[in-house]
Amino acid sequence: MNPNVNIARLRDLSMNNYLQRFLLDDLDIRGAIVHLDSVWQQMLAERNYPAPVVQILGEITATTLLFASNLKQRGRLTTQLSGNGPVSLLVIDCNENLHIRGMAKCTPRVEPAPLPDLLGHGQLVLTLDMASMRDTYQSIVPLEGNNIAEIFEHYLKQSEQLDSRLFLAASVNATVGIFLQKLPTADQRDPDGWTRIEALALTLKDQELFTLQSDELLTRLFNEETVRIFDSQPVDYGCREDWGKVHAMLRSLGREEVDSILREFGEIIINDDICNREYRFDALAIEAVFRDVSPTIH
Repeated sequence: MNPNVNIARLRDLSMNNYLQRFLLDDLDIRGAIVHLDSVWQQMLAERNYPAPVVQILGEITATTLLFASNLKQRGRLTTQLSGNGPVSLLVIDCNENLHIRGMAKCTPRVEPAPLPDLLGHGQLVLTLDMASMRDTYQSIVPLEGNNIAEIFEHYLKQSEQLDSRLFLAASVNATVGIFLQKLPTADQRDPDGWTRIEALALTLKDQELFTLQSDELLTRLFNEETVRIFDSQPVDYGCREDWGKVHAMLRSLGREEVDSILREFGEIIINDDICNREYRFDALAIEAVFRDVSPTIH
């Protein structure tokens, strides 16, 4: 192992859904690596997305996690890309514990094409909702770039005025990514440091992203540099059944409104699109909800 890699805590190498932050100590360049397999497969389960949509959604999932790694307190980061192309909407939602969920909307058939043709004219919306603050912060920018990495690199350049690079790859089995960002003091430490690190990162192949562990990736890329690796963070799938939340929503509508819907349709169906889950209520279930008793049959 590279003796210049200072590992704060060796992570369990069997953990394949993780985010690993690191710092190139002598260069003031920070970064992070994300790798998802089983969590990503859970997100895709029963979705039947076309292959181009799987790739786009996977790359946005990795990017959102890389951004969310900087959340220092309770909060939620939501990334949304929308446009008028065959892939009309992509949404990824992540909290400070790296519980991730997401979805895409697209036409039934999506053929491989350049990203601008798939998304069409649209916008990137990043929403940060911090539990300790009353306000929600939102950034809205046009989609500018030929791939997902370029779209987000452009956003970071405009919003943070810091050079950043993203290296992303996704398949039906896994989604992976590396984030690099040049800190304001980097040029003072080494005027050529960013150029050197960027060139090294460009030698990385997608297959290496998929197969190498984070410490192996960093040793492979930055063998001549001093790298500090911080504690890894596990990533979990953020979709769980939440009947209590659905019950609360129904009660907020009021019994009269709910009964009106029930009479018209015979049952009430609530779709949770982002988690690909459906909640169904018949008359008996609604009666139980308003008695503040959880129904035993759904």
